[in-house]
Amino acid sequence: MKRLVLVLMLWAAPLWAVEPGEMLDDPVLEERARDLSQGLRCPVCRNESIDASNAALAKELRIVLRERIAAGDTDQEAVDFMVARYGEFVLLRPDTSGANLILWLSAPALLLIALGIGWSTIRSRKATTVALTDAEKLELEKILRS
Repeated sequence: MKRLVLVLMLWAAPLWAVEPGEMLDDPVLEERARDLSQGLRCPVCRNESIDASNAALAKELRIVLRERIAAGDTDQEAVDFMVARYGEFVLLRPDTSGANLILWLSAPALLLIALGIGWSTIRSRKATTVALTDAEKLELEKILRS
């Protein structure tokens, strides 16, 4: 029973990341802030959103994000502010334009190239298969019988 409680507490730990003192009074603005913070990466924790992170830097980012939203920034303006301050690394899902387009397309392109090389290698092996002559077939049968 104690283990179950411990597992459930650890499972719910990300819910504790946003502290009550950080939350905005307006539930609509708070919902916007939560949605945006789930798409922003914690620079300390790697691949964890600032919404789920307990790191001090994530807390500061959540506060700055809420300040920007409370000041009247649109969602895009608030995210752009974070990107301008921390770079595109802060986005959990970077945009797919400009130089990032090369990164997004290189993996599928390399997969297709690898499949093409594999397919052509297999095809070339089939083409180089040489049939046995009648004398070779007889010799093979002798070897297999003994």
